[in-house]
Amino acid sequence: MITVNDYINTPTLTEPCFVQGDSLRVLSQLPDGCIDCVVTSPPYYMKRQYLGGGIGLEPTYTKYIDNLLAIVQEIYRVLKPTGSFWLNIGDSYQNKQLLNIPYRVAIKMQDDQKWILRNTVVWDKMKGAMSQSKDSLGCEYEPMFHFVKKKSGYYYNSDAVRRKPRSARVENGAVVSATGVSGVRYRRKIELSTELTEEQRQNAYKALDDVLEKIKKGELADFRMVIKGANQRVTNGDTANLSGRAKELQEKGFYFLFYNPDGSMISDVWQIIPEDTQGRKLHFAPFPEDLVKTPIVLTCPPTGIVLDPFVGTGTTSYVAAQLNRKSIGIDMSKEYLELAESRCSEFGCLNNGELEKVL
Repeated sequence: MITVNDYINTPTLTEPCFVQGDSLRVLSQLPDGCIDCVVTSPPYYMKRQYLGGGIGLEPTYTKYIDNLLAIVQEIYRVLKPTGSFWLNIGDSYQNKQLLNIPYRVAIKMQDDQKWILRNTVVWDKMKGAMSQSKDSLGCEYEPMFHFVKKKSGYYYNSDAVRRKPRSARVENGAVVSATGVSGVRYRRKIELSTELTEEQRQNAYKALDDVLEKIKKGELADFRMVIKGANQRVTNGDTANLSGRAKELQEKGFYFLFYNPDGSMISDVWQIIPEDTQGRKLHFAPFPEDLVKTPIVLTCPPTGIVLDPFVGTGTTSYVAAQLNRKSIGIDMSKEYLELAESRCSEFGCLNNGELEKVL
């Protein structure tokens, strides 16, 4: 039988790898810094009874958090310095009180385990289960946290997730931005500003001409020009000691915002409808494929390994295989893992369908 460590160290093994066992124990047997990206959604506290047991049914939510953080600490160890950890976790009520479990976990990860939180993504489900409560609102979102181990230098392919750019256009020889603002209008704003010095005014004209020429040549996709005294909203505030843009505006009298020719970055609100690809026959909380795709293409290199320590019916491994990444899925339930292997069968299965067991 091929072990999970063999899988990690053998580049030619590319099919999804599944391991049956307790996540904490399995992770403890993996070498340091061997994983490129972790995408997971652990069992929520006191929500469901999963096959195989595991965390989620502790007598107190504090014990649940402690057990989850022990696993997260091992994830920190096995994750490469350039790696990313994406954690989707829902909240729970107890005695009519929302426990704030996702944020308690995230803050402890930052304070006690040295994780760096880069984004909190809001997963907008666009629909929710029918709420039976008469004194609280129905919930249609969950957070998904993006953690890294260092402030910069982690793998991040922003070009893989950019929106299609809106570009400036040339009309009758004049450049018009994607938002409808023309070079002529910016020149008029410069002319009418009562706060520019004459030197600043001439510099603004010249800088605008240079930018317009780059637009015509296709070197820039679009831009916005902020001019002192033109009654425009200043980005990032207008206090010079807090905002670099405000300082630039104070000293130069203007500044530009340039749009990336490859498009703008996606936001931290993702509208994804929950899936039920398994018909809820075994697993009652299917992980949407679209919720996994963006983290993988964004933060896992093409030759990297994706890990899901609570893989369930294998959505993370299935998506990783679609995106030509290696993956390791861990779960205590033999039934879930057999279903995961069946889902991934179109990509081939490791060990000819025989699960490695680390009990």
